[in-house]
Amino acid sequence: MTNMFGIPARAAWAVNRATLAVGLTAHLGRGVQRVVTDAVLRGARRFPRAVGDLDAPTLGRLMNAAVASVSVIGGDAGTSSRARLALTGENVPETVFVKLPAETAGTRLMGELGRLGDTEVRFYRQLRPELSGAPTAYGSAFDPVTGRFVLILEDLPAEECRFPDTLHPLHPDEAALVVELLARLHATFWGRLAAPGVRGPLDWVYSPSADDTSMLTGRLLKISARRMAERTDIPVHVGRFIDDNYRAVARLIDEPPHTIMHGDAHPGNVYFRNGAAGLLDWQAVRRGHPSRELSYTLVTSLTPADRQECQRELLDTYRRALAAHGGPELDREDLWQRYRQAALYAYVAALITAGLGGLQRDDIAREGLRRGVAALEDLETVALLKKSL
Repeated sequence: MTNMFGIPARAAWAVNRATLAVGLTAHLGRGVQRVVTDAVLRGARRFPRAVGDLDAPTLGRLMNAAVASVSVIGGDAGTSSRARLALTGENVPETVFVKLPAETAGTRLMGELGRLGDTEVRFYRQLRPELSGAPTAYGSAFDPVTGRFVLILEDLPAEECRFPDTLHPLHPDEAALVVELLARLHATFWGRLAAPGVRGPLDWVYSPSADDTSMLTGRLLKISARRMAERTDIPVHVGRFIDDNYRAVARLIDEPPHTIMHGDAHPGNVYFRNGAAGLLDWQAVRRGHPSRELSYTLVTSLTPADRQECQRELLDTYRRALAAHGGPELDREDLWQRYRQAALYAYVAALITAGLGGLQRDDIAREGLRRGVAALEDLETVALLKKSL
């Protein structure tokens, strides 16, 4: 069997695998080099390393505004360090929300593997101006030598916004608002992406299956599955085919056509304000088929019962909104089949998150995994993937 270029399929697979291995080695090396360089320089470069470094002159320079004073209101940490700051000055917001790299070297290296900081800075500089449903950015910076970044964002007022999470699933009407937001995002960039590997203004956006680090995913899935089988009664064994064949099934659900995706639109990254949905944490922006994003969002956001009852209707809502905002008219049955295949992504993300630990609270991670496994079963995802490969 040969591919379109006359190259035997087995040989093409070997070349692709070798290319990915080289890319993975280079990618890991770049991440390690940035973290080590940052440790060696210890702040010798003129770049904010912690919230305490964001004084009035620094913020003023980044925001291109006259900041008179700054004080810390509060903060927390995860894959990045986050804080709310109070500002005074001429024509500056009263408060802002800032993001910087994680404090520990290990978490920073994980962020480097996902290109989290670089991606989110690029999003706010290049893509956000064309979109609604995301916080406003007042300033940003990225240091390619150390990988450090800073984002100064709109501080969404708690009294005007609702911030759900996995333990508080969305109502189907709220899910419809999120689906419509995703349709606007996808329609905005539909047809504007060059072929993978071709240089262009959006060539920094890659598909999940084309990521060098995807070579590690299968191993992480198997490790996580063993751990969760020992710790919970969640039937993770139903996804074993995906664990064993991750690279192949990931390529399958990433087949074109492609557009820009948020990449991580689970309920913890959603907010509602004035009757509209918005999305936070644009650090995992990717290119891909919309079914990947739709499946991930609906599986993680709704109870299995609500999802089963309304998912076809929500996909119809998406199709109408996509076309209304300038995107194509997707075939209903094709989208449904790709949606069922793409349910593997909600399972994969939830299993690794729960299995590795430390990325989310255990109760949130396990509930996400329960929903991911339930979707594999009721959508018959594994059987469909086996048939499609």
